[in-house]
Amino acid sequence: MITLRDITLRRGVKVVLDGASATLQPGEKIGLVGRNGAGKSSLFALLTGRLSNDRGDVEVPRHWRRSEVAQNMPETEDGATDFVLEGDTSLMAARAALAAAEAANDGHAMADAHAALADAGAFDARARAQSLLMGLGFRTEQLDAPVNSFSGGWRMRLQLARALMCPAELMLLDEPTNHLDLDALVWLEAWLQRYEGTLIIISHDREFLDAITKVTLHLDEGKLVRYGGNYTSFESQRAERMVLQQAAFERQQEKVAHLQKFIDRFKAKASKAKQAQSRVKALERMEKLAPVLTAADFNFEFREPLSLPNPMLMFDELSAGYRTEEGDKIIVRGVDRSVLAGQRIGILGANGQGKSTLVKTIARTQAPMSGKLTEGKGLSIGYFAQQELDVLRLDEGPLEHMVRLARDVGPPGREQELRDFLGQFRFTGDMVNQQVGSLSGGEKARLVLAMLVWQRPNLLLLDEPTNHLDLNTREALSMALNEFEGTVMLVSHDRALLREVCDEFWLVADGVVKPFDGDLDDYQRWLLDQSKEASRAAKKAPSAAPVAVAAPAPPPASREDRKASGQARAKLAELTRPLRKEMEAIDKRLQALAAERAEIEAQLAEGAAASAIAEMGRRLKAIGDQLEADEMRWLELGEQIEAMSA
Repeated sequence: MITLRDITLRRGVKVVLDGASATLQPGEKIGLVGRNGAGKSSLFALLTGRLSNDRGDVEVPRHWRRSEVAQNMPETEDGATDFVLEGDTSLMAARAALAAAEAANDGHAMADAHAALADAGAFDARARAQSLLMGLGFRTEQLDAPVNSFSGGWRMRLQLARALMCPAELMLLDEPTNHLDLDALVWLEAWLQRYEGTLIIISHDREFLDAITKVTLHLDEGKLVRYGGNYTSFESQRAERMVLQQAAFERQQEKVAHLQKFIDRFKAKASKAKQAQSRVKALERMEKLAPVLTAADFNFEFREPLSLPNPMLMFDELSAGYRTEEGDKIIVRGVDRSVLAGQRIGILGANGQGKSTLVKTIARTQAPMSGKLTEGKGLSIGYFAQQELDVLRLDEGPLEHMVRLARDVGPPGREQELRDFLGQFRFTGDMVNQQVGSLSGGEKARLVLAMLVWQRPNLLLLDEPTNHLDLNTREALSMALNEFEGTVMLVSHDRALLREVCDEFWLVADGVVKPFDGDLDDYQRWLLDQSKEASRAAKKAPSAAPVAVAAPAPPPASREDRKASGQARAKLAELTRPLRKEMEAIDKRLQALAAERAEIEAQLAEGAAASAIAEMGRRLKAIGDQLEADEMRWLELGEQIEAMSA
């Protein structure tokens, strides 16, 4: 159990926690929420021991292993799999112990080290590490590529995989979805749902928090308040709490006014002096309730476009990709579609299929490899790239950025007009001259949004625009996009934003772009089906070499096809039910045998009687044979089901 009792924590002159208390139970999955700058990351640092509290007590079980995503960019020539394996602290400790024992030629220590390696799951550790990498979007040929060969976003995925590899009782994840595509996010969501330890997540992704967390810890004004339930439940409970708090405050204010009126009226009269004095003491003893103060909601809107060409874009057998020293590499080919005024298009697709390549081609940052891209007359593109935050000039302030934008891109504007405009995005006073490098990630993202709005585009091309936005700003962006009169093309792993903004989807898969006739729930089920197919293929393959799984075909293109497919699945389920029942029985037997083997091994480790050791050895041999036979039968049944499915 984690206990925080009357904690005060200062960062410089700022009080981050002020008499905060909370209790978290083992195995709970907790969402830590609060506005940007409230101190959520500081609380993580306190729990891991990187910061010390100024007052109060922090109690975390001493034996608990802790895991979190390192924020530094790894620099090493080690392969990706080896780098992730190093996150398993128990495995690394056992390997180090074995190396030391072998160097000292200490047989007893070698035996202990081998037992520790078995406990740490050394036999399948590499396969587990590669499973994490593939779940997070790495391709088979990347599993042993040097860490230094990956871009920054991919190295942060490596850090996430390394954190997941650690067999920790406490896992702390600070914005783990920032560098993930939707397919990797869905995989991570499923993985965290199965995690058995205590999990605390900082995230601005509403659906991600709703799917995983069962407790919400709200950090506000230095205090911690625990709510039972996920983020949506927290919002509802907090709203009710605020209503009650405000009502209590107003009732108290009425009572205070009544007491004060009595005091003012009778304090000068001798006959009423004692009563007046008692009222003064009652007023002093009264615990003062604070009014409900909430941060002002952030909102903005896109300016009305000067024109709305229709169509805005026309693709004619367009191929997109990039040029390398080895030659042209085409990622997406044969795109033959149109983009009309007012459309709201969400671009879906697994990692590496070409979503960003397509977007960059539309945004003119990459030339088409072949085919034709025709722009409507008067087209004005507002492009928010994933790396957009990196192109800000860190030594300049927001006002300098806006002055240069108005001068070089337009529309023009006077300095006072630009100051007023920045104020709409919460850049006020001296903050307009504050160096961008000292701004938070959310503030930088708001500046990029401000620059986008100023340009008055009629086509918004947004590639992961929410990575650094808090929940309030994400909601403001959703509202602004819904009111925007132009066209929106959106790539995002934020499912709430996709649901609220997009009314149609394009799927980028197998090198082509097709309409996706379904909603995000359909797409999510399709992604999970892909993951299951990949897992089955990996189980069939030799453990020494991971399997490259070809991207499956897109789902049915029409509702009629989906209905027929559903009927076929129902018939298949009926035919395969006996086989699946036998597989379930084998699963239960495998679990029982594994538990029995673990119990016997524990007895041997504790020092069983000499007369029983031989019988235990024979039983272990029988269990091993039975496990092998059951596993072979399980695979045969799986192959039969797959054959019937085909």
